[in-house]
Amino acid sequence: MEVVKKFIGEHRHFLYLLMFIPLILFFCICQKFIEPRYIMHCKLDDYIPFSKGFILAYMFWFAYMGIGFVYFGLKSRNDFINLVKFIFCGMGISYAIFVIWPSGQNMRPVLQQNDMLTSMVGFIYSVDPPTNVCPSIHVINSVAVNAVVWNSSLFSNNKKVKFLSVTAMVLICASTMFIKQHSVIDVIAGITLSTVLYVFIFTIPKVKQFKYKKEA
Repeated sequence: MEVVKKFIGEHRHFLYLLMFIPLILFFCICQKFIEPRYIMHCKLDDYIPFSKGFILAYMFWFAYMGIGFVYFGLKSRNDFINLVKFIFCGMGISYAIFVIWPSGQNMRPVLQQNDMLTSMVGFIYSVDPPTNVCPSIHVINSVAVNAVVWNSSLFSNNKKVKFLSVTAMVLICASTMFIKQHSVIDVIAGITLSTVLYVFIFTIPKVKQFKYKKEA
């Protein structure tokens, strides 16, 4: 019991993860009550084939985020807080966009095969309706984890981890289009919002720190 109390005392920042509860509840409300008025589709979507194999990268998103939260939560409170800021701000802003600008997509193919990968895609289709798609949460959260990895002092000299992280991010973002969960538009919107968040969370603080050191 003492070990548990000590762990909780030293890692109270994990409590920030409780913010997932209202965010997930709000997303469920959006999915149930908001009808899409804007269909996301562009010509480039028609050139991207459906590829069931990408479901593996799409599903890896859950592990990618989980590993990020656990690792940084245990190793670096500052990195953990940056990850929390990036993901929760990204999700919150996206949900506001869903309410103001309800979006959806109609690109999902009819699944005719009966193999494991197709079944996995079918499961995702069944639990995640093609509504509230722009910007893509998958993209924003993947960029968030990779951004923290690349800016963390823990990996400043670890090119292997950085390479694996950016590869995972790219595959996850691509998977949203190849399994027809998202349009290219959703991905671009997710990257755009992520870029803005990156500037506020990483770039501006570094500029301020540089100026402070220079003045000192």
